[in-house]
Amino acid sequence: MKQKITQLLEQNIEGMSAEEISSLIEIPPKAELGDFAFPCFRLAKTMRKAPQMIASEIKEKIGTVDFIDDIQVQGAYLNFFLNKSMFAASVIETAVKDDFGSSSTGDNKTICIDYSSPNVAKNFHVGHLRTTIIGNSLYKIFSKLGYHVIRINHLGDWGTQFGKLIVAYKAWGNEDAVKENGVSELMKLYVQFHKEAEEKPELLDEARAWFSKMEQGDEEALRIWQWFVEISLKEYKRTYELLGMDFDYFMGESFYRDKTADVVNRLTNAGLLTESEGAKIVDLEAYNMSPCLILKNDGSSIYATRDIAAIFYRKETYNFVKCLYVTGQEQKLHFAQVFKVVELLGNEWAKDQLVHIPYGLVSLEGAKLSTRDGNVIYAEDILLEAIDKIKEIIEEKNPELPDKESVAKTVGVGAVLFNDLYNQRIKDVSFKWEKLLNFDGETGPYVQYTYARCASILRKVEDFDISVSIDYSLITDDASIDILKEISRYPQVILDAAEKYEPCVIARFAVDVAQAFNRYYNATRINVEDSALRNARCKIVYITMKVIKDALELLGIGCVEKM
Repeated sequence: MKQKITQLLEQNIEGMSAEEISSLIEIPPKAELGDFAFPCFRLAKTMRKAPQMIASEIKEKIGTVDFIDDIQVQGAYLNFFLNKSMFAASVIETAVKDDFGSSSTGDNKTICIDYSSPNVAKNFHVGHLRTTIIGNSLYKIFSKLGYHVIRINHLGDWGTQFGKLIVAYKAWGNEDAVKENGVSELMKLYVQFHKEAEEKPELLDEARAWFSKMEQGDEEALRIWQWFVEISLKEYKRTYELLGMDFDYFMGESFYRDKTADVVNRLTNAGLLTESEGAKIVDLEAYNMSPCLILKNDGSSIYATRDIAAIFYRKETYNFVKCLYVTGQEQKLHFAQVFKVVELLGNEWAKDQLVHIPYGLVSLEGAKLSTRDGNVIYAEDILLEAIDKIKEIIEEKNPELPDKESVAKTVGVGAVLFNDLYNQRIKDVSFKWEKLLNFDGETGPYVQYTYARCASILRKVEDFDISVSIDYSLITDDASIDILKEISRYPQVILDAAEKYEPCVIARFAVDVAQAFNRYYNATRINVEDSALRNARCKIVYITMKVIKDALELLGIGCVEKM
């Protein structure tokens, strides 16, 4: 319907494109002001008339249209009142299709998303959940729009920290303890190294020496390092499985270590590399940034060098139209430096194709997390605790529920994901169990419960057939139109979420649909005797259920038929 109104206005307004018109069309805050509104302020300058007069003239030009019951001039606005039967038909006939919300926008285009990327030999803690959850949702959103999306887990598996860990393992480690306890044992060694190094700073020199050995291909150093990587990946993959997520490539920093020489050569040939206290840097003072360190004074590479190498590899291998980096906002300067260095090497595409997507901090009931201090909460523990708490609620509210384990997992994990994605990503997130697991608030369990309610309604209506035509004039009441209006927004919501790199747009839409449906449910008896009316109302239930499931899927969250 918005498209139709856009076309109508385009035919009657000179010098304004369909895209411009569509971007200006609003949904009025109150139903009595119409279904759509078009502001005429911008036309006043070119048409040299008062906006209200312009609105009146456009109304006269449009005249009578079959899908519009009335057009009213309200100040500078042109308000459209749709033919409700035609509106209901338009929404339902579009929403029942399998591809509702999909788009061909991304056809034949590739997007790379670099996300999750935990540091090997360190806990996959609750802080890592943000990048993982946001990145996974962006993957699904862009896939929905037709893009070929490549999911890259750029593991932090190279750098001086491994020199530190090798020193710690050789000094205080135990092979059996590492085999038995995995990453938690490696973390203990890492924490111990930093405590010991406060008293013995020479340990830092030892660590740098061991990393230098790694860079030079030392057999013992690489054997220990590879063992740490394998132990870590095993644990990380267990968490990804719990989240229901996967990656196309686990391509860590180490993958690019033989490609950093090419970066150094490019920078040298371009005259961009300069020496500073024995290190090699790119001076970015002209761009109000500190220098980008390329090689340390011992000749070893740094993560910036490897990030630059990764960009060139990805561009040459995948020919991306966008490469997205989902990391904490504290890395804003790092990526600004890296992207600028790539641009200075003559790559104009770096300006709009390389995108850093920052997010805020995570805390559990207000306690911030720090890996170095050992104040760490495992992501897996958070997810398992959420599942256990949902089990307790099920035992209390619905102990006879079949397949309780599976339901608890879907709802518990979904609650954690939704709590994160409902917030704008730049804002800090706090895990508060009382809020997170609430079945009545703006939460994952609330939306999932609404889906289960829809499923329950349709199970009770045995003769409902989605393929049967309905009389749309039967569902023109306010409650029906309100829920249909919410559902009709879905395709634009997906586009908005992609444009802003904001999964919260989808999460909030899911809550809006759930709330609108529950208002509809409370105002309307669905399983009535009149079969025509019953079938019409059930179609609203069906498309509500369908769009909730689809929206939650874009957030990486599943649905259950019974709760």
